Amino acid sequence: MYRWWRWWVRWLVAVATAVAVGGVDVTYDGRSLIIDAQRKLLFSGSIHYPRSTPDMWPSLITKAKEGGLDVIETYTFWNIHEPQPGQYDFSGRKDIVRFMKEIQAQGLYACLRIGPYIEAEWNYGGFPFWLHDVPGIIFRSDNEPFKLYMQNYTQKIVSMMKSEGLYASQGGPIILSQIENEYKNIEKAFREKGPPYVRWAAEMAVGLETGVPWVMCKQDDAPDPVQINACNGMRCGEINFAPNSPNKPAIWTENWTSFYQVYGNDTLIRSAEDIAFHVALFIARKNGSYINYYMYHGGTNFGRTAASFMITSYYDQAPLDEYGLLREPKWGHLKELHAAIKMCSQILLSGTPSNFSLGQFQEAYVFRGDSGACAAFLINNDGKQSATVQFQNSSYELPPKSISILPDCKTVVFNTAKVNTQSNTRSMQPALKFDSTEEWEEFKELVVGFDDTNIRSDTLLDHMNTTKDVSDYLWYTLSLQQESSDPKSAISVESLGHVLHIFVNGELAGSAHGTFRNLSFTLERTVSLNKGMNNISLLSATVGLPNSGAYLEHKTLGPRKVTIEGSQDLSNHSWGYQVGLLGENLQIYTEKGSNAVEWREFSSSQPLIWYKTVFDEPKGNDPLALNLGSMGKGEAWVNGQSIGRYWVSFHTLAGTPSQTWYNVPRSFLKPTGNLLVLFEEEYGNPYGITLDQVSITLDKDIVEKACIGKRKCSISQSYQRFGGGPCPGIAN
Repeated sequence: MYRWWRWWVRWLVAVATAVAVGGVDVTYDGRSLIIDAQRKLLFSGSIHYPRSTPDMWPSLITKAKEGGLDVIETYTFWNIHEPQPGQYDFSGRKDIVRFMKEIQAQGLYACLRIGPYIEAEWNYGGFPFWLHDVPGIIFRSDNEPFKLYMQNYTQKIVSMMKSEGLYASQGGPIILSQIENEYKNIEKAFREKGPPYVRWAAEMAVGLETGVPWVMCKQDDAPDPVQINACNGMRCGEINFAPNSPNKPAIWTENWTSFYQVYGNDTLIRSAEDIAFHVALFIARKNGSYINYYMYHGGTNFGRTAASFMITSYYDQAPLDEYGLLREPKWGHLKELHAAIKMCSQILLSGTPSNFSLGQFQEAYVFRGDSGACAAFLINNDGKQSATVQFQNSSYELPPKSISILPDCKTVVFNTAKVNTQSNTRSMQPALKFDSTEEWEEFKELVVGFDDTNIRSDTLLDHMNTTKDVSDYLWYTLSLQQESSDPKSAISVESLGHVLHIFVNGELAGSAHGTFRNLSFTLERTVSLNKGMNNISLLSATVGLPNSGAYLEHKTLGPRKVTIEGSQDLSNHSWGYQVGLLGENLQIYTEKGSNAVEWREFSSSQPLIWYKTVFDEPKGNDPLALNLGSMGKGEAWVNGQSIGRYWVSFHTLAGTPSQTWYNVPRSFLKPTGNLLVLFEEEYGNPYGITLDQVSITLDKDIVEKACIGKRKCSISQSYQRFGGGPCPGIAN
């Protein structure tokens, strides 16, 4: 009991200090967050600073604000900020302070989800891989080594925010912080080591005295006094979610606007109508007062930051797409929803709620104030049929699966199923074609043999523990003596993923890979072995590291058993290892590294080839994307900066690539002489690559209809505001 009382005293002291230095008091009650003594109904959107570029941040935040958001929410990313113990990096896309100050400059609040475990479809869940090698460590448990490093990082982030005056208690934008992330999903796996860890994490966070509340999402028993439990998912108004105290507000930290996509799977497309329905339902049914869209802008998993099997594009179906362009009607429909809710926000936060049936599948939620103010949500839960309902002596038509919002209990200002915003289409137009034989040069990656290696073991080593996440690639090699030639030897390799290529005496013999839900696979091929010594080389490749689940530090990848027909099990043979590729070690994707090796003219498509060309920046300001539809699998760099992994050859069930276009931020480019380098694992053809300009257009007929009356229509105004054209035939 004393411990919890001590937390409460710390909180009161922090608040008093904040008021004294000119900050604002951020507290809460059972209805909402209270900022500067005012209850707030807040709409928030996730924008992750390293998944975009600093030159994009102002525009992204402007569009979020224009879309009716009050808060920008972001994780912090431990593995990019502390790549080695005690060595910190906050430069470029990692400049979280600059990102926070841009939020503040545009008059918005911020929610800082420190984690430091974040999941987020991010490599290793945000943990730096060096953490794996700390003796005796068990991640996310009541484990002293883990708690030490977690606390060090959390203190580093909080101290940096404090030193820049970025907490609301100091006059800054940060009104909420988050510690841990969705821990309830795995807590039982840690048995008696789980609950003490939750209490420790909460106490540690509160002890940092930020002056603002802390959140724990998907943690039903988030400890008092200032830990708010929050909901994550797509339907927080329907599921069995509630604050764990009557003195805590109902908040929703992740309302998924679509879903992440993995190689081999189609993305889940979530409609604007469905998102709006569940936001309105959460506010009406759960008294929700904080809703965050995850993601509002997904962006790009540059470099090797994507987690296991995640594509490079992230939440492209969000209200702002990967390139920061409006995704309509999602952006506009939610903007109208926010405006409708804000019309009655005060009565929602202070009125007395009630609800009653309007029919078998219909119901009303009504909020009434002492002064006679009234707001209502009329809900039709029938997903197939419209319904006519009677409410306060008036008749209302409710479309299937919809909610009508009446800020005065009389007039419908918004219905979640009625979309007034017009749809748009994103188009890609080639600005440059790389189809000339003179444009491309190649560098052949060497197939590593046993004698080329300096790491040796009499067993098959774990891929992750050997590479330490410095490369996707690990060579496993052995020398095999044959008494006679054998053109029909069967080789079999069992692997825990992700990708494997077999080379016999320097020639590719076969390839295979796992899938997102089934990493394990067996690669079997019939190969020819020479009389005498044969080199067997396995190139194991990861496509991001795992990012979720209990005991993350125990997860393993790579080959587990190797057999050759007529020979014994070779798993405990003498193996040689090389981490990474020669081209990686030479950094031939940089200008300096590229100039240090001898390139040759492109000859033919082969596996394990580096390709390079030079190009000038296309004119204009439209976003740019590299069309890699003619390639197979690999990684691409522009002027030394990785634009991410590509895996065009991994098709969805519909027979199409999971991702074809790859974002090339203009901030990566120079006016002339830009270096493009690709590493291709398979048989991709670089002649088919184009650099495309990205734009959005509205259907002409719809726009003309919307603009009848020769006046600016709302869709034209908002669309033109962010790069679209005016209403056809109208002088704007």
